[in-house]
Amino acid sequence: MSFQINQGLFQLGITDNYAILGVKIDSDFNAIRKQYMRIARRLHPDTSAFQEAEEQEIGKELLAKLVSPAYNKFSKDDEKREYELLIKTIADRIKQDPNSIQISTESAKELQTIGDFNQAYETSLQELVEKQYESPKQALARIGEISELNLVYLMRSRPGNAAATPTPPPPIAATTNSEEAPPPRPAKTSFVDKACDRAVQLMQTSNYAKAILELKDAVKREPSHPRCHGLLGLIYVKQNQPKLGTPHIKKALSIDPNQPEAIEAQQLIQKTATTSSVKGKSKKSGSGSGGLLGRLFGGSKKK
Repeated sequence: MSFQINQGLFQLGITDNYAILGVKIDSDFNAIRKQYMRIARRLHPDTSAFQEAEEQEIGKELLAKLVSPAYNKFSKDDEKREYELLIKTIADRIKQDPNSIQISTESAKELQTIGDFNQAYETSLQELVEKQYESPKQALARIGEISELNLVYLMRSRPGNAAATPTPPPPIAATTNSEEAPPPRPAKTSFVDKACDRAVQLMQTSNYAKAILELKDAVKREPSHPRCHGLLGLIYVKQNQPKLGTPHIKKALSIDPNQPEAIEAQQLIQKTATTSSVKGKSKKSGSGSGGLLGRLFGGSKKK
């Protein structure tokens, strides 16, 4: 059975584990565990109150494929920290381009403009959570509604918040035959381009982990963006992880043979290979400088 949700954070390709479990953003682990146990009792076939066989089966699938994986993401400290960082990064990105998201539910639309959004968020969330898993057939719709609340709340609660409500573009003045048409507007910078620019800024402060998260999310949105792959490859090489960087370097150069970050990463690998070769000659004769590059970029094997 396949579960697909296209609202809130899910529309960005992010699994909203907070919405699946029906907990507030930034909830501590004790609150998450308590909510998970409540949902598990509700959905597990041995303890559920569902009368129809179809509902029992859907409940079991929801528990196995959505609820338990969401809980597992929070139960490991390193995965929980990485996930929380990803969510906050996404929120910061969306604030800069609110027109890139869609909000359809009334509660989320109201949360965009209401004054005391913290209280409104908690109230609306609690109302949805109370009936979230009452009917397994309606669970996905409820999760989608909660995720829209979470998305708007994230946008409004992050530091330096801009207006959450998307603003329409200014109207274009009408022209007559005697008037010259206005000059074309400059092309809007894409989301992936902005993500790449942020990743460069993060690299300058050696915040490689957050830069990688930015770029991985961007690659999901635009898998054939050469600069995105080039930057990912360069970061991995700078972190002494050339094997992780090589697929991205190859991808970037296959799309754009002159992609600068990919070329820089390749040059760093060449430099490392040459240095290793010089050191190794005193220990073993005949070691070539192309050994590392050959292994990473498909060089010929010795017969």
